[in-house]
Amino acid sequence: MARPQNDLPRDGDRDVVRLAGERLAFTFDAAAAKRAVDFFPTHLRFFKGPRELVGKPFHLAPWERRVVWNIFGWKRPDGTRRYRSAFVGIPRKNGKSHLGAGFALLLLTADGEPGAEIYGAACDREQAKLIWDIAKQFVLRDPDLRARLDVLDSSKRIVFRDPITYGPGFYEAIPADAAGALGFNASAVIVDELLTQRDRKLVDALTTSVGARDQPLTVYFTTAGFDEETICGEEWDRARQIIGGKIVDPYHYCVIFSADEKDDPFSEETWKKANPAWSYMAPLRRTIKDEARKAQTIPAFLNPYKMYHLNVWTKQSIRWMPMADWDRCGGLMPDDLTERDCWLGVSIWDAAKMAAAVLVFAPKEQDDAGTYDVLATYWMPRYSIDQDDKMRDTYLSWEAESYLRVHEGSALDVGALRADVLAMLSKYQVRGMVGDRSAMFYLEQEVAEAGVPVDRMNHSTADMSAPTKDLLRLVMLERLRHAGNPILRWNADNVTVLADTSGEIRPSRTKSAKSIEGICALVMGIWKAIPDRQASADHGVVFIA
Repeated sequence: MARPQNDLPRDGDRDVVRLAGERLAFTFDAAAAKRAVDFFPTHLRFFKGPRELVGKPFHLAPWERRVVWNIFGWKRPDGTRRYRSAFVGIPRKNGKSHLGAGFALLLLTADGEPGAEIYGAACDREQAKLIWDIAKQFVLRDPDLRARLDVLDSSKRIVFRDPITYGPGFYEAIPADAAGALGFNASAVIVDELLTQRDRKLVDALTTSVGARDQPLTVYFTTAGFDEETICGEEWDRARQIIGGKIVDPYHYCVIFSADEKDDPFSEETWKKANPAWSYMAPLRRTIKDEARKAQTIPAFLNPYKMYHLNVWTKQSIRWMPMADWDRCGGLMPDDLTERDCWLGVSIWDAAKMAAAVLVFAPKEQDDAGTYDVLATYWMPRYSIDQDDKMRDTYLSWEAESYLRVHEGSALDVGALRADVLAMLSKYQVRGMVGDRSAMFYLEQEVAEAGVPVDRMNHSTADMSAPTKDLLRLVMLERLRHAGNPILRWNADNVTVLADTSGEIRPSRTKSAKSIEGICALVMGIWKAIPDRQASADHGVVFIA
């Protein structure tokens, strides 16, 4: 774990730095540091979190005290703050949002900045509200702050009324789409979850607006991510190099709490090392232990677990399906399928390659476990089979066993595929069809004319994350029955998922080793078979945030 610079300095301590031939001297002011530290328990009270803390003064934890002590205590010869920016890399659920809200109110009301403008920067409006809402609750619970501050919910602004001494100031939460706004004159910027910033526009617009301020401050709070070619990756690397002594920047305070690559990700020592709140936050300990258990058994959870709980950078792509669990979901297909409601998912990514349709049958009314049965049908052009030396014999065996329907030529026979789908609609109680763009192009009109509602699903995280997680959980609970279809198993074993910074996932056709069309079609069918999260919760399925 990287250690913070100048840990616990004392009054009168000096730090001399040589930069570009210039000698820079800084002095520690313990009284200034103490005023900043004391602001938190004097004015702020916990209103959520561990039950034993609710209603209690916000006494800074040791790691939080070190950050505040250093940032507000070190001074330049002219008496202004040494540090003009700070980087705090820390796993989730260690209290950084409460610390960020405290920073904002401290800088607004107790920093002596005339007409202070504090901005809370986030990726979108919902994220921007998180720290602001915490600051709002702090204000409402403290008589002194409440007497001096106006909370404006409509504009997400907290206004400091001090027209005589310094003039009015404010703290405002703004999303990334405000980057083009004019008139910023920031005295401080609090960036919540830097890894969610899609580009530098908002942060640069704010940090370049501080030129008229005597001691501006930008504080970055973030966890690790997966794309190092982002502003978060750049700032993380910069902080790591400053901490390691590879580059010198005496004005940028950095601390990173994380596991190292060589550490055992499932040991308690590693959890303590990466999470400074481990010793005093019981909910954090329970969460990490639960997530570690899932990450040990489900490959798709390993990278998010490392990012969010160990603060380790990972790759975006993740191996997904635990095949031992998939194989336990074989079972014989029941003989009442024609009597049960079902939904059809159709995936046709490339008409020159494999296409798939999967029927997802609702659980029987008397089935308390809530088991979903699935039937998969596949099509493929002969030319693609002949061109694949490694898989040719396997494809031919699937054809011989009637798992794969082969169309002569170099592309799918759309007429034959359409006839097969219409035959499914005639045989089974299909309540709706979901397809990707190609499936809609080939099938939408005919399916709609047959009286079956049709929906399109984009191959995006927004559309696919929830049903992809549904599918994984059904498999883990053995509440999906696929009758051992070998092509569907092959698809499941091929799947690599992409995860975004919010932990949402989707199957990736480009990252997966081979075809995953059956899984894409199955996810589409599940999207309709489980029309809302409550329906699946009724069958004991737990959804993962």
